[in-house]
Amino acid sequence: MRTDILTLKDLFQKDIRYIVPEFQRRYTWKQEEQWEPLWEDVRNTAESYIEELERSGCDSVKAEQNTTHHFLGAIVVQQIPTALKDIDRRQVIDGQQRITTLQLLLDAVQYVYEELELRQESRRLSRYVTNDKDFVSEEDHIFKLWPTRGDREAFRHAMDNGLATEDFEDSLIVQAHEFFQLQAREWIESEPDADARSGRIKALETAVTGMLQMVVIDLDADDDPHVIFETLNARGTPLLQSELIKNYVMSKVSSISGNSDIWGDLDSDWWRRQIEQGRLYRPRIDMLLDYWLEMRTASEVSAIRVFNRFRSHAEGSDIADIMSEVKRDLGNYHNFENGSSRNPIEDMFHYRNGVMKIDAITPALLFLLSLPDEKRNKSLQALESYLIRRMVCRKGARSISRIILSLLGELREKGQDDSDRIIIDFLRERTAEADIWPDDTAIRDSLRNSPLYKLLTRGRLRLVLEGIEERLRKTSMAEQNDVPKNLTIEHVMPQSWETNWPLPNPLPNGIEIQEATNDRNRLVHTIGNLTLVRGGLNSALKNAAWEEKRETLRKHSVLLINDRLLSESQDEEWNEDFIQARSERMAKIVTEIWPGPDSPTWCK
Repeated sequence: MRTDILTLKDLFQKDIRYIVPEFQRRYTWKQEEQWEPLWEDVRNTAESYIEELERSGCDSVKAEQNTTHHFLGAIVVQQIPTALKDIDRRQVIDGQQRITTLQLLLDAVQYVYEELELRQESRRLSRYVTNDKDFVSEEDHIFKLWPTRGDREAFRHAMDNGLATEDFEDSLIVQAHEFFQLQAREWIESEPDADARSGRIKALETAVTGMLQMVVIDLDADDDPHVIFETLNARGTPLLQSELIKNYVMSKVSSISGNSDIWGDLDSDWWRRQIEQGRLYRPRIDMLLDYWLEMRTASEVSAIRVFNRFRSHAEGSDIADIMSEVKRDLGNYHNFENGSSRNPIEDMFHYRNGVMKIDAITPALLFLLSLPDEKRNKSLQALESYLIRRMVCRKGARSISRIILSLLGELREKGQDDSDRIIIDFLRERTAEADIWPDDTAIRDSLRNSPLYKLLTRGRLRLVLEGIEERLRKTSMAEQNDVPKNLTIEHVMPQSWETNWPLPNPLPNGIEIQEATNDRNRLVHTIGNLTLVRGGLNSALKNAAWEEKRETLRKHSVLLINDRLLSESQDEEWNEDFIQARSERMAKIVTEIWPGPDSPTWCK
């Protein structure tokens, strides 16, 4: 048995076959739970590499050394005896979902590079998904990974650039491949500067091949995998960071009377509950002590060094004073999370940030919760606008942590008296592309042209549509302002539009049919073609023709977003021009819900 920390280059560069045995389950990973977080990790790593490349004067070696590698977990494989003339084979004992997804990611990026006519980069990436054809004995042995029988046809069609995937739309294998294609292409092409776009191309290749790491346990053919599992899954009980901190605190007050309650209720089940943080789980108290230290020091704190940083922060201070601050700030957070003291603005911020899952803002939230109501409300509204506008314009989340820490440093320096103005001005002054607060023009461009249904998770996209519905209710003086949270997203022109929504014949202005098809396939996923409905109504509408959909919505939907849709389309054909016009109208509402950096809202 050998155990190594390997990059994808290490794992896949040689000719080899990783075979998922039949007893393993089929591919089950999905967009919101796994693909989206993985892509965020890849994009963040690539953007970090770009920053390090700039700092090092375009020294690739230094940039690679200084970029933090991203750990993806572990896989267990076992050698399969092979003849000397055959390529190596491994059976995937554990981690088949992860290794399958990584192959789909690599091939999707390779496919995008091939489409962009980046021949050299495309050929390099091909080496990590296919074997040398001169060394394989059967056609399917060309693939470095071979999944279980139920996924093989879909996998073959997804991974072979020459095969169509139309008959496999329901396969998660194909959906994952298409997701990573779209994300990679959108990230590259959203950079308008040609040189910077070339930098992204290089950075993405570097990230996916050399910056993602896994622990790979490679068993010999005669190793017993069950014994390995028992060892891997043995449960030790190491002390938590919070327990180390508690021990330190109690040691400081053991000789002081009247401090028996210095730790308060921070040992309760609510504080010790495991909370998702990115793709990992940590006790809530450990996570919040980490964020509390970042709030207090305006600097990053590693999850494994929380105790060391706390001890350093507390040295030279009265431990009772430190713990009083901890209990006050974490108590504010407890009340905020449980809703016992939230006002409507805080309620909406809590809900929307819960959907976006941007944990990196928590240090700033801990600071804001101690401010007077008026300053806190305005600060939260500005922060929400900043986050949602960046989400809509597909700005990376990697820089949020750095921005928040810089903001906290500014607040520490200038004090709390004018904190809301400091926060708004600070966000307005971000001019770097990675940090910018998108203006109304950027919002209109993204909502008009970006296939957000494919680019955003369902929860994040629904959040935008819910905001539009809520705005319509407020401006129309509706009796009920609260928007139901159990709604689903519906395409007005269906994704499978060919049967009931044919292209015009003849096509206008000499447009070729393939061009018209591609244009419609993109626009069908833009916000102008989307609405909200109840779940049952979604299945009833499905791929119906426009006249039938319109009548169904008129009879059964009580949402104002659909009332507005029906009113605006009363005498209109639902086509590409109407979709783009509706996107413009919806963009105007979005800019009103979440005012931009130039809005007079912030001057009030």
